[in-house]
Amino acid sequence: NRGPGHWWSRLALLLAASVLASCSWINVDFGTKDATANWDADKLYAEARLELSNGAWQKARELFQKLESRYPFGRHAQQALMEIAYTYYKEGETAQAIQAADRFIRQYPNHPNIDYVYYLKGLASFNEDLGVIGRLLNQDISERDAKAAREAFDAFKDLVNRFPESRYAEDARARMRFLVNAQAQAELNVAKFYYSRKAYLAAIQRSQTVVRDFQRTPAVEEALSLMARSYEAL
Repeated sequence: NRGPGHWWSRLALLLAASVLASCSWINVDFGTKDATANWDADKLYAEARLELSNGAWQKARELFQKLESRYPFGRHAQQALMEIAYTYYKEGETAQAIQAADRFIRQYPNHPNIDYVYYLKGLASFNEDLGVIGRLLNQDISERDAKAAREAFDAFKDLVNRFPESRYAEDARARMRFLVNAQAQAELNVAKFYYSRKAYLAAIQRSQTVVRDFQRTPAVEEALSLMARSYEAL
């Protein structure tokens, strides 16, 4: 004969089994193992490079992030952070690319490829996504907010000043000239807007800014002409 305790034990087991069965989703959500869990640094790096060569930016970045996290002092850690910045840049994630580049510059200021990171930071700002409307309207850089242009110019300037002999320096200088011309054109566009609205004093002031601050740009000639017409209109 079995006493009441036996039946209570059986009931407890049945209830426990029922609860486990109803919570089987736990195994689905949390039981999945990371396929890379046992990979060493060399394996992670090799697979990340493979994804990078295939243009799978997000997959490559995820592997590089795991590599940097698991082996922060390994020989691949510095390259991993550099590639993280690059994959963000390739995906048009400007803010994240600049953030990763800045982190690299802070952590590894003496890295032999630090000039490339400054260049990459400049490119990220230079190629900042205009958004859907900007692409549809084929928006000119002179019509954009000047903030990104200034940040790009500063990054390229840092590169040129710190590493004048860098392989990226000449391209950086060319982009700096382009940005200066674009900023001059932006000021001229504002002056022309004021002129069209018969706000001649404002048009003169903006034209003077072009002549004073952007003396070597193509916009100066038109700014002088606009200034003369504005004085004549007054």
